[in-house]
Amino acid sequence: MAERYRIGNVGPMQLTETAEQRLQQELIVWLTTVTPTGRPQTSPVWFLWKGGEFLIYSLAETARVRNLRANPHVALNFDGDGVGGAVVTFEGVARIDDAAPPASAMPEYVEKYRDGMARNEWTPEVFSSRYSVPIRITPRRVRSW
Repeated sequence: MAERYRIGNVGPMQLTETAEQRLQQELIVWLTTVTPTGRPQTSPVWFLWKGGEFLIYSLAETARVRNLRANPHVALNFDGDGVGGAVVTFEGVARIDDAAPPASAMPEYVEKYRDGMARNEWTPEVFSSRYSVPIRITPRRVRSW
């Protein structure tokens, strides 16, 4: 059964079972921001799905952060199956959340990315010091097939 999330003023967004599973299991989501000149910029990012929002931690001096400050509209997508199936895309609005705790203080984030941090020879504290900008994305629309 699909779970319902109330998103802003657009009413409930319904997630398919497949979309819900991928939000919990996937390690990477592709985040597309828009440059001030209108060009899309897509980057793979780590994320946590919590409370109907994506939580992403970013390096401070990136095009991603500059783009979000100028234009908060974003798209996210998971990898498909290579032949046009297993598609899940989101459109939403991002905000820098200075009140969010660092990644090292989020047990579920640390657990999810423990292996990735270890591969990069990062402790959760080192990761948090580098990826210090918390970004929350509220999805407004989801498509999946």
